[in-house]
Amino acid sequence: MKKTNIIASIVTLALLLASTLAFAGDQATANLTINAAVNARAKLTLGTNAINFPDADPDDTPSIAAAENGVSVTVKVRTGSASAATLTHQAAGDLVASNTNNIPVSNVTWTASGTGFSSGTMSSSTARTVGSWTGSGTKSGTLNFSLANSWSYATGTYTVASTFTLTAP
Repeated sequence: MKKTNIIASIVTLALLLASTLAFAGDQATANLTINAAVNARAKLTLGTNAINFPDADPDDTPSIAAAENGVSVTVKVRTGSASAATLTHQAAGDLVASNTNNIPVSNVTWTASGTGFSSGTMSSSTARTVGSWTGSGTKSGTLNFSLANSWSYATGTYTVASTFTLTAP
């Protein structure tokens, strides 16, 4: 019986010694500061980079729809939670043919669908609002362009450049 007590005492003493040694080490801590730069960003994607209005009889088709309708528009903005992101569109001038005849760019209009998107009339003197949103996120919409048709247009192939601008302050 004495031998069993001695062995039990030695095992207990060994366990105590081992647990004490496990906690006898030194400890140190250090802090890490984590920084992340998040700046305002704007990204704009159009479903096409050109639209075309086919020829049509003005009596039968007083408003010509663009062959590429509906033009998809995707807006991605990162801005302040109360900041307004704005999409505008402005033409460089009137539609002009190689023979210098022109069609007023205000004869081109668009209808819009999608949250925050708005319908409008093209202008070369003023950027027209196509959409407006508050805060960050992704917005998608569709624009359908039309050209007012007229017997007064001279024959020719007309063209004008226009620019969409997305601003996220």
